[in-house]
Amino acid sequence: MEAIAQQWNFMRILRLVVGIWGIYSSITDSQPLFGILGGVFILQSLLNVGGCGSNGCKIPQNQNHTTANIKNT
Repeated sequence: MEAIAQQWNFMRILRLVVGIWGIYSSITDSQPLFGILGGVFILQSLLNVGGCGSNGCKIPQNQNHTTANIKNT
């Protein structure tokens, strides 16, 4: 319960708003796909997860920096 109540940032609030809008739109327009999509967005905001996982779409950098001697030709 503490994880749900803490660390609300802009993206988390945006996911919640988009999820609520999706569920509202699914009810008013009778579109169940919007309801499912809205539920996914609400679940993402409550669990504080995104689409990229824990690395945040970051490409890992190579830690082995080796320098090669280049000869001038």
